[in-house]
Amino acid sequence: MKNIFIAILLAGFCSLSGQDFKAYQFYDKKGKEVKTDRLIKELAGYDVVFFGENHNSSINHWLQLKITEGLYQKKNGGIILGAEMFERDNQPQLNQYLDGKYDAKTFKDSARLWNNYVTDYKPLVDFAKTKKLNFIATNIPRRYASQTAKEGLESLNKLSAQEKNYIAQLPIKVTLDTPGYQEMKAMMGDHAEGTKVMNFISAQAIKDATMAESILKSMQAGKTFIHYNGNYHSKEFGGIYWYIKQKNPNLKMAVISVFESEDPELKVPEKEYIPTDFNLIIPADMTKTF
Repeated sequence: MKNIFIAILLAGFCSLSGQDFKAYQFYDKKGKEVKTDRLIKELAGYDVVFFGENHNSSINHWLQLKITEGLYQKKNGGIILGAEMFERDNQPQLNQYLDGKYDAKTFKDSARLWNNYVTDYKPLVDFAKTKKLNFIATNIPRRYASQTAKEGLESLNKLSAQEKNYIAQLPIKVTLDTPGYQEMKAMMGDHAEGTKVMNFISAQAIKDATMAESILKSMQAGKTFIHYNGNYHSKEFGGIYWYIKQKNPNLKMAVISVFESEDPELKVPEKEYIPTDFNLIIPADMTKTF
């Protein structure tokens, strides 16, 4: 009996020690696994790449950096970086840091940086700095998005000419046909006031439209623009992607969406999974940065 018990223990240990703990897995839109070298090779053929993220996912941010490094090599430096996490009116401060005229503290003190900037976005900015790449602050200043949520899109017409430089050219189209916006409406519930719902959706739309315009204005022929944004801003080919398509339907754009999974093999989720061009599956219990 003792020998049988020991054999069972050893069998269990061997099974556990032989298990692979996967940190991530990429899939294409057909559900086929994609290795990172092939992913980078394919991304090099696009004009714009949206790399969606869960803002607090450590592996998500690490992969953004590694894929960017690989894309830089593949394109012989022909890439431009941009991110939701930096607002248009902070472009001068970002440029000063990239040019070495600001040190890290001066940049932090002079720009509105996210609380997780140091752990999650500084590595990307420093990569751009080292390689002398353009890094575009694409997003609308948050005060104008907040104003839209409270007072509606029309309130932005009252901004000064200088302030309007920091937002997408008005008017912008806001429609529930845009992927994701109908979901936002549903999240607010059936009892939410109609005007309040549309103001909230319009605040999201002015962010997406501003980021789309920023990307279009900063693109250069032959270079791939890689944009880092919350998954919601490009999921299901909506958000920023949708607004760019309205302006330039001929651009070749790819979306990398992110999904969390409880499956240790990180297989394609069976529920709540609408794939885009490339789909990053990460463990639901992956270390969070905040």
